[in-house]
Amino acid sequence: MTQDNASPATLSALLARNLDLRGESVAFVEGEREITYREFDGMVRCSAAWLAGQGVKPGDRVAVWLVNRIEWLALYFGLARLGAALMTVNTRYRTHELAYILERSQASLLVLQLNFRKIDFPAVLRDVPLEAALALRKVVVVDAGEDMPAQVLGRPTIRFDLAALPDAGMPDADTPDHAAPDSPCVLFTTSGTTSGPKLVVHTQYTATRHSLNVAQGFDLEADGVRLLAALPLCGTFGLSGVMAAFAAGRPVVLMDTFDGPEAARLLNAQRITHLFGSDEMFQRIIESAPAGDRPFPHARVFGFASFQPGTQEVMHGAWARGMPMLGLYGSSEVQALFSLQDRNLPLQDRTQGGGRPACPSARIRIRDAQTGALLPAGQVGAVEIKSPTNFVGYLDNPEATAGSIDAEGYFSTGDAGYLREDGSFVYQTRLGDTMRLGGYLVSPAEIESVVKSVPGVRDVQIVAVEIGPQVKPVAFIVAQPGQAPAEAAVVAAAKAVLAPFKVPARVWLLDEFPVTQSSNGTKIQRVKLREMALERLAQTPAA
Repeated sequence: MTQDNASPATLSALLARNLDLRGESVAFVEGEREITYREFDGMVRCSAAWLAGQGVKPGDRVAVWLVNRIEWLALYFGLARLGAALMTVNTRYRTHELAYILERSQASLLVLQLNFRKIDFPAVLRDVPLEAALALRKVVVVDAGEDMPAQVLGRPTIRFDLAALPDAGMPDADTPDHAAPDSPCVLFTTSGTTSGPKLVVHTQYTATRHSLNVAQGFDLEADGVRLLAALPLCGTFGLSGVMAAFAAGRPVVLMDTFDGPEAARLLNAQRITHLFGSDEMFQRIIESAPAGDRPFPHARVFGFASFQPGTQEVMHGAWARGMPMLGLYGSSEVQALFSLQDRNLPLQDRTQGGGRPACPSARIRIRDAQTGALLPAGQVGAVEIKSPTNFVGYLDNPEATAGSIDAEGYFSTGDAGYLREDGSFVYQTRLGDTMRLGGYLVSPAEIESVVKSVPGVRDVQIVAVEIGPQVKPVAFIVAQPGQAPAEAAVVAAAKAVLAPFKVPARVWLLDEFPVTQSSNGTKIQRVKLREMALERLAQTPAA
């Protein structure tokens, strides 16, 4: 692995640089409280000493199941200082997911809040099999009340009160720095399949170097920059933005959980310039935006990922009001904010996923999924990425790692897209969602944009299924309130502008699409839609 000796290669070195350059400047804003880099450094040192006192040592993994709060970040940097890693746990996870992560990660500690607003942590914990938590030594409780149980998951509980820890600099409040570039520091979960999600491992070098790249590539180092951390830190999307702003030495305003009206308020109250999130998140913010042009006058970069249909129209409307919406790309393996579209591109292009990589040495290539041939600019295929900030592998899963990273170091993303002549790229959809129709690789988005123009259609999803001897597209539609677009009208609209093999063979109405929740946003389950299509076709009498 090539390293830049002039730049920090560990989280400890990144913090030390900020401490030297801007120790008294604001690093984080949590509610009404401003936390300087010097104060945060003290929190990290105290947290590391406390963790060491609980037996955490280099190579250990600690699961953190918290909303966005300064304790999450202090534990992250504190664990890195010990040479240990933080296992991220999504606050939306339920019993099965939590049990799986505890068992697969072999976490020695679990850090949690027993209650937070509408999140019923005890209910989730109640049904976790004890055998899934055999590696746990203790359960750490933040904001513990007098009624804290003596045991959770059959393990003793212990309080963690960051404000009550000894002051930094005291003999019992410090510990040797074991941070190393090649030490794992954070583990993310993939979206998973029926066999359970894989655990993606990033080292201190890949996490730190990526943060520095994004800080420079996304203009976070400019004067006056302030980031709103609206996405969960437990996902690569939320953590990457926070760490990039931290690497740039710019203030991060923390939201414990996302709320559209509150985010809209903070964008102006905190003079926010940068915000990254899902299309769904931005739609909620736009709905709560002040009236008129430039409702958020401080905004410079609003980077978004598309998980929902109809995104393009919303983002184009946002640009018309002066909101700088730019498409981006990322994953747990290559990290979120891997690339961002250029704001000088035509509107249609700048709001597509993909863009130019933040890492100058990153390489992207497109491969024909059937023939294996590398494709030139403009042709759609499988996206492969090589970057020094890519993940180092899946935890304890060498077979999956070998199947995802080739001999040249390229990671097979499982996504479909194409290169532009200028070296940037466009992400279209998951490779499994593309359709081979009439001998051509077709993105469902192409057909969806046409169907979306039919009066009465609010949203649409296109999937491909076998109908007789051929694979054909079918459409699932969510209608506007009080309307029911006819199948014939949808087919006629598609026939007017699309090649015959792209015209939906069937059209069905749904009240809503099946979705799954992740730390990065709400994603539509196309696999479930395919299953529903096959079920409906089987129930249809043969013509």
